[in-house]
Amino acid sequence: MKKTVRFLLAFLIAFALMMVVRVVGITIYTINGTSLEPSFQVGDRVMVNRWSYGLRVGGKDSFFDYGRIARQNIEKGDLIAFENPQNSDQILICRCSGLPGDSVIHEGQKLIVPSLKDCADSDYYWLESISPDDKVDSHILGFIAEEHIIGRAFMVVYSRNPSEPLWKGWRTDRILLPL
Repeated sequence: MKKTVRFLLAFLIAFALMMVVRVVGITIYTINGTSLEPSFQVGDRVMVNRWSYGLRVGGKDSFFDYGRIARQNIEKGDLIAFENPQNSDQILICRCSGLPGDSVIHEGQKLIVPSLKDCADSDYYWLESISPDDKVDSHILGFIAEEHIIGRAFMVVYSRNPSEPLWKGWRTDRILLPL
């Protein structure tokens, strides 16, 4: 009986720790689109560090105003996971190509990435996909507010082709692939 209780207690503690790390520290997302091919492939499980730009707190559906604990700067070229501003259930990954204060040329128009001085509560970023075939990025969504940014994608944990049966389609060359 004591062994069973010990096992259950150890299991519950391990589960609670895993949930804290998953919610606060590191999250894994599955790539479903082709917007960042060849860097990402459909079926990649990508690890995202939620602390890379500071931990998000508060926001529009919270009691607290948006903020970041231990805020870090976003750099050009970073692969950023963010919530789609039009559908917060959809997580996207794009490359940062415009920081606050930068000029962006888009379809012959010069756009200025607004900064905190010009906008309400957040800095805004221009995030772009690589593939011209599947563009769900700033070209469609516009400037992305910092409050929608989750963190930096830094590793492909594993990859499996979803169109193959479960026992096939594993991409062994993409296991623990740093980005």
